[in-house]
Amino acid sequence: MIKHIVFMKLADSSDENRRFIKDKLMSMKEKIEVLKEIEVGLDFSDSPRSYDLALVTVFQSKEDLKIYATHEIHLPIVEYLKSIDTVTKVVDYEY
Repeated sequence: MIKHIVFMKLADSSDENRRFIKDKLMSMKEKIEVLKEIEVGLDFSDSPRSYDLALVTVFQSKEDLKIYATHEIHLPIVEYLKSIDTVTKVVDYEY
């Protein structure tokens, strides 16, 4: 199994915008066959080191992660996040 985690720092970190981004990310649920699990968490710590939200996704294989990365439902969300100057950090690992 593969876990793909993305931390996001938003230019507009208002609660309204964070919830909007969470809904946008969760909209992929059950629409991308290779996406086995998806979770989006909103940070509450308010630390200068923290990011605004975390996306945690699970895939059966590295190949499935590659399919997800180029999927027609995923790509517009990535482009939107780039367009609003979202800073991201990613960790991918097998478990």
